[in-house]
Amino acid sequence: MITANDLKTKGITCLEESLANKTEDIITVRGKECFVVMKIEQYRYLREMELEAALFEARQDKASGRFSQDTIDQHVDDIFPQ
Repeated sequence: MITANDLKTKGITCLEESLANKTEDIITVRGKECFVVMKIEQYRYLREMELEAALFEARQDKASGRFSQDTIDQHVDDIFPQ
């Protein structure tokens, strides 16, 4: 784990050292886990997996008929009736 104080005093060097042998780490503030820092490759991988999951879900919805062919305005009115 990286403390906020380490980050404050060491700067980017602290992150580089922490991520030298792992893809992500947690930053703590006053002993509480608050943030996650990761290598850009890990972020891109996770983002790609998130998009793949969304695409899979959309395909599942379409295959099971859980979709609408309404206009955007009709859809918004259905979600937020006045």
